[in-house]
Amino acid sequence: MKKTLFLLMTIFTFLQVNGQTSIFNDLLQKHVSDTGIVDYKSFKTDVSKLDTYLDYLKKTSPDNSWSENKQKAFWINAYNAYTIKLILDNYPLKSIMDIKQKGKTAWKILFVEVAGKTYTLDFIEHEILRKKLFDPKIHVGVNCASGSCPKLGNKAFTEENIEAELTQLMKDFVNDVSRNKISKRKVQISSIFDWFKEDFTKNGTIIDYLNQFSEIEINPKAKISYLKYNWSLNEK
Repeated sequence: MKKTLFLLMTIFTFLQVNGQTSIFNDLLQKHVSDTGIVDYKSFKTDVSKLDTYLDYLKKTSPDNSWSENKQKAFWINAYNAYTIKLILDNYPLKSIMDIKQKGKTAWKILFVEVAGKTYTLDFIEHEILRKKLFDPKIHVGVNCASGSCPKLGNKAFTEENIEAELTQLMKDFVNDVSRNKISKRKVQISSIFDWFKEDFTKNGTIIDYLNQFSEIEINPKAKISYLKYNWSLNEK
């Protein structure tokens, strides 16, 4: 009886998580291009559907019974969904940097509701994803809604797809000449690789990390510089 009840609860949780995630996936497919450009004007017409997904996040508690990939997918989706909601609530605007509440930037505003608790975007990124679910590729998963950010993927992350999707997003980012300029002996790369250098160099150098994804093999002694970040809104 206990085994049957546990099985039924597991099936129910799976259907709930995947069913709600599909709502967010449909919104991304509809309003985000393959290059990560968001049509915020059209997204506003679907804000009620986004709110349905956010209501699910407010009531759902990811726990240790979930796999690491499932937890990672949940928290990255939450980060991106709430970032989009914040943009829509303040739209039109030229940059996420224009959003301030009581002197606090978008990433330090206490507004992200998950499992009955309220978080900042910074807390999700730095305390949950970077500390508890560490993976350098999370930096192409979470999206800061700006021109120089790695593109926003137009698929929601799931337990099943997250590793493949993050790997592809990192490949796309590293080889995107508008965000990184790579040659064999010289690289001009995103400031993300500077800001979070400790994440990318845990198992080698920045060049070592880039070479895992770069279409051009970079010389280990290549000169490194960092590009100025473009904070303009990633909108259509």
